[in-house]
Amino acid sequence: MLLGDDLVEARFIRRVNRFLAMVELEGCEEGVHVANSGRLRELFLPGAPLWLKPAARPGRKTSYDLALVEAAGILVSADARLPNALVAEAADAGALDGIGAPSAIVRESTFGESRFDLMLEHENGRQYVEVKSVTLVENGVGLFPDSPTLRGAKHLNTLTQAIQAGHRAAVVFVVQRADATSFAANEPADPALAEALSRAIAAGVEAYAYNCRVTPSEVRLDRRLPIIPFESIPG
Repeated sequence: MLLGDDLVEARFIRRVNRFLAMVELEGCEEGVHVANSGRLRELFLPGAPLWLKPAARPGRKTSYDLALVEAAGILVSADARLPNALVAEAADAGALDGIGAPSAIVRESTFGESRFDLMLEHENGRQYVEVKSVTLVENGVGLFPDSPTLRGAKHLNTLTQAIQAGHRAAVVFVVQRADATSFAANEPADPALAEALSRAIAAGVEAYAYNCRVTPSEVRLDRRLPIIPFESIPG
């Protein structure tokens, strides 16, 4: 996914609320839109380098979207909307290991009480796919979520219902940085989600995790990561 050649560099000052942060841009304080409801505490450090995407249009209160954050020398994509496009792009190219090449891709597809990010049409039926954005990495392990999320467990439970109805179902965790070598559900942050993921996998829901190669001009899926139990994380 190309980011374009118009990103501008800034520095983090403070987060105002879930969707607004103040940054220093060309010597002035500027509000920017944060398309990520996670806490992002490991990213939002005073003075952290940021890259912003111009997004001025009528009715907007801010002229920029937050695109990238540099954390300990690692570029991290902080836009939680991006993984949906990354997975759809890879699926369309037949590049998602285990999922295969769908004949059609539908965005925002509803099943039961949940709206899933993607519905893939395969020769042998439908596959509902929920995509989760991951930015937290500790000891090389991507962790999701970084704070409790009721929607996370709900989506996993509905994916299980899709399996019971005869469809395929999958959850894809996209770690939006290159330094993750494995993935785990962040059980201390959200025990209910970790439990729901274990139940879903046992019921036949496919689970995948990928890290990303992130540059100032592009974000793309890179390597498939093993999914490990939280208790096996070293240190």
